[in-house]
Amino acid sequence: MFEPLLLLVASVFLLAGFIKGAIGLGLPTVSMGLLAVAMQPSHALAIMIVPAIVTNIWQTFVGPYLRDIMRRLWPLMAGTVVGVWLNADMLTGPYARYGTIVLGVLLVIYAIIGLSKFKLRVARSDEKWIGGIVGLITGVVCAATGVQVIPSMPFMQAIGMEKDELVQALGVFFTVATVALAFNLTSAGLLNASTALPGAVAMAAAFAGMFIGQAVRSRMRPEVFHRWFLISMILLGLYLAGSSIYNVLA
Repeated sequence: MFEPLLLLVASVFLLAGFIKGAIGLGLPTVSMGLLAVAMQPSHALAIMIVPAIVTNIWQTFVGPYLRDIMRRLWPLMAGTVVGVWLNADMLTGPYARYGTIVLGVLLVIYAIIGLSKFKLRVARSDEKWIGGIVGLITGVVCAATGVQVIPSMPFMQAIGMEKDELVQALGVFFTVATVALAFNLTSAGLLNASTALPGAVAMAAAFAGMFIGQAVRSRMRPEVFHRWFLISMILLGLYLAGSSIYNVLA
């Protein structure tokens, strides 16, 4: 009876891994968005968490910027851990059924920010205190939906990180956030033996997708691919939010 689930997981993470390999990010966002069509965000997160941690650890150590990233982003990461910890019951509490709505809205916001030309700027002297606040908000959002890109990613872009440093910084930050989430999932009893097989399939498919995505990266125009990826996130987000609101009101 697990075959349809494993097929769904393999397909979703193959696509999510391909996108991460092609543009350097998107595995949790894509996998959570697509899996949430068929299951609760808490169950999707339990399947996604281990592949996300492993792929982000790999991304963390690809580059020479780790020390500078830790020095600049520790308030962001600390705030995120606190936000995740303080809102541990959002996955299983009375508001858990609204998680898919929030996830859909966040996918739309994330995509619109990515498509827009609007750029924020944060002065070097303000990085620490703003980073702590952004981290706390990100932690709350992350605890409810498993998505860590809002508002952390716009903040990292706003402090002026260059392309390669930004990719490595995303790996470092996402590793910290997903490890914090893993503790929440374990405490809630969601990360257990029943998720081991789907998680293993997800990891294998994610790495296969990343390999394919990296192989074709040099043969495609990344800006075109990124644009259509963001447009698809808007459509997926609207579908998730709309269908979930309908189910809540029905």
